[in-house]
Amino acid sequence: MLLKVGDLAKRCGLTVRTLHHYDSIGLLKPSARSDSGYRLYNRADISRLHQIQALRRFGLSLADIGNILANPGLNLATIVERQIEALDQQIAQSQALRDRLSGLQLQLMRGEEPELADWLTTLEMMTMYDKYFSANDLKRLPLLDIDENSTAGEWAALVQAVHEAMRAGIEPDSDEAQALATQWIGMLERDTQGDPRLLVKLNAMMYGEPTVQAKTGVTPELVAYIRQAFIETKLTIYEKYLAPDEFSFMREHYGQRADEWPPLIAAIRQHREDGTPPNDSRMQQLARTWLELFRAYAGDNPETHAKIRAANQAEPYLFFGTFIDQPLLAYVFQAMAELRQGPLPGSGVA
Repeated sequence: MLLKVGDLAKRCGLTVRTLHHYDSIGLLKPSARSDSGYRLYNRADISRLHQIQALRRFGLSLADIGNILANPGLNLATIVERQIEALDQQIAQSQALRDRLSGLQLQLMRGEEPELADWLTTLEMMTMYDKYFSANDLKRLPLLDIDENSTAGEWAALVQAVHEAMRAGIEPDSDEAQALATQWIGMLERDTQGDPRLLVKLNAMMYGEPTVQAKTGVTPELVAYIRQAFIETKLTIYEKYLAPDEFSFMREHYGQRADEWPPLIAAIRQHREDGTPPNDSRMQQLARTWLELFRAYAGDNPETHAKIRAANQAEPYLFFGTFIDQPLLAYVFQAMAELRQGPLPGSGVA
């Protein structure tokens, strides 16, 4: 039995226009035509149409359906997996939009009535967060002003205090500046849950986005001030353990390559969580980089290394703000041992 296009459309709940479109793109061509040119569909055509409709219910595109039907050996599971990934992405985008709206709602609940420019800036900030952080990252970062658990207000007060100290000419090696730096690093460790990977992403956003700097007040100058003040807290401790010439070398070089430590520690933590063996070539290279950065401020004298190691063992504060825990340190030392480079050096981090 042959069905005309109108009859087939009526029985299948489709429009004639849809069937014409399927014909035009080669997805469902009628097996015959009447003498007057009408499209005629046989049993095989109708079976193919049922397959098309079933696949459409999975949310597959017409192009994907055409590929599947043209290649019976094509892995349907792979196609479905692709659709699941697309749906996951849509869900994440919807959640991100919800978070943006929740942030605006939070402002209103606090009694704030943002101007249009403020609304747009908030949306811009949230879009920027999406650029650097996954949805899971955002849930773990309370310092971003996106929900009722935000610590953004606490950070704003600290940023203001640091700016006031800078304007007052308070030197980074002063007790006041060091106290501010210690508070800053403590809050940073708390709000990143001690995860160096989040720290690296935060740094990338802060350095790469002038809008974020303007919105938060966390400028490169402020970061440099905090970093130097924090370095002073560490140098005060190391000075007790080192000879004058050793300490002079450390003071000159201690913070010069500070920006290279967080991504290194983040990479090592990821390898440790992934179960990468310490003798893996990737970990071996990271261990070499660790040694290079350490020697950049410690020098090459094994006796100096032993003093630094003694300081690190005796002074827990030296690990504060490094995002290094003992399991990670042990993992690095295992990789260093594989390098067969003699005694392990200290592990202070700028």
